[in-house]
Amino acid sequence: MPQASARPPAPAPLLQRLAAVPGMERGGRRLVLLLPQLGDFDSLEYAQALVPVLPRLEAAGIAVLAIGIGNEASRQRFCGYTGFPSERLQVDPEPRLHRALGLYEGLQWPGGAWPNLLLMCAGIGSPGTLAEVLRGYTGDRSAPQRIADDETIEAKPLPPIRGSFFARAGGTGFQRPFELATVRLRNMGEVLNHWRTYVPRDDFLTQRGGTFLLDADDTVLHEHRDPGILGFSATMARPLAFLDPYLG
Repeated sequence: MPQASARPPAPAPLLQRLAAVPGMERGGRRLVLLLPQLGDFDSLEYAQALVPVLPRLEAAGIAVLAIGIGNEASRQRFCGYTGFPSERLQVDPEPRLHRALGLYEGLQWPGGAWPNLLLMCAGIGSPGTLAEVLRGYTGDRSAPQRIADDETIEAKPLPPIRGSFFARAGGTGFQRPFELATVRLRNMGEVLNHWRTYVPRDDFLTQRGGTFLLDADDTVLHEHRDPGILGFSATMARPLAFLDPYLG
């Protein structure tokens, strides 16, 4: 763990925002997620990865706050679907804090948000996206299993799939072929069926997020700025690996 004197101070706009949130003030460790649109792949996957770890974060004295792009309706739908606690999620209609922190706005070529988003999905201006999409189909023995053997997952237009199907196809205890892709298909179906709830405005479809883990003295223990779609962690196989030194 780096010495406090060697760590940079947290960005002033972030500290100003946290100062107004009970439990997120200076004096304790804080994990802050800047999420893109709440209907974004990254927002959903990040929340789904984090929810099971929340009790360990609380036990370690690390307060959590997520700030996403959306409105009250998208906040409620997002929390209901992912299980992320609604009191730990704030929403902004525009990514003002994202941009004050210098987070990547995504492609801004002429044509509007949708063409730019599609280009990013193809890997243009979004490094690592295609490799991460491919990993969802090919599997990853360095990543944990995503679907329990006794779980049934519904990812239309596919029929309901029992988790044991993936065990027969590849084994257990790691991310099997098509397993993560199936989770992503389920997430996509959820968002597309409730698009205007999750994404009230299309203006900021390409905006990326970031992660800041702050120490009690407002210095930065960990920082990640998303370089593109499906890039919310530097270690996507284990996206919360950066927390390991602080969870004991």
